[in-house]
Amino acid sequence: MNKNGKKILVVEDEAHLAKGLQFNLDREGYRVTLAGNGHLAMELLGKEDFDLMILDIMLPKLSGLEVAKRIRSTDMRFPILMLSAKSTDEDRELGLAAGADDYLTKPFHLPELLLRVKGILRRWEWYKEPVHDQEVFQFGDMWINFSSGKAKGCSDEFYLTAKEALLMKLLVTKKGNIVTREELLEKVWGYDPQTETRTVDNFVARLRKYFEKKPQSPQYIITHREKGYEFTFNPKK
Repeated sequence: MNKNGKKILVVEDEAHLAKGLQFNLDREGYRVTLAGNGHLAMELLGKEDFDLMILDIMLPKLSGLEVAKRIRSTDMRFPILMLSAKSTDEDRELGLAAGADDYLTKPFHLPELLLRVKGILRRWEWYKEPVHDQEVFQFGDMWINFSSGKAKGCSDEFYLTAKEALLMKLLVTKKGNIVTREELLEKVWGYDPQTETRTVDNFVARLRKYFEKKPQSPQYIITHREKGYEFTFNPKK
């Protein structure tokens, strides 16, 4: 049972499913608020602080995809678990691209949903811990604000996606040490059964394009073959 009373906003227009989710999440110790459409969800988010949103894609008035995009335009950190009857790879990619941290297709098994909720909250609790007692980490002439997700790369300022920020945060936190792909999958993706280790490599390649002047010869994010990745940076004293 969850003892912390985390607040969850369930955005679902199917009343029986919403009530079922509320009942079972309440049993786990979460405090649950229901919203039957996207507009109401955005209104509630403006009035209250929540720890997680469970968001259906097919909603009246404002779709789940649009809700996620609006949230991500101002907050890269707020955890979103997206629900959908659409199960194709393309649909899942659309949901994740819109800003979902995880994507679960209907019908789903309740124990799996509860595990994913627990996993997302655990990862974001870890993410909120400051790096070396600072929210902004600077290396060379670049920096990352882990609070807002805003960063300065080799050229312009930009915003990291939620997964990019989590991945970079883990590498920076363990600066000078090899972080295995397995640990990256556990902390960043929560061992999503549909996630392959190649996904980690693709994300690392994306981060190198942001922060490495020569991505093929990285200075900061180093590959250790068959082991994992290491973030290296030794500031001049």
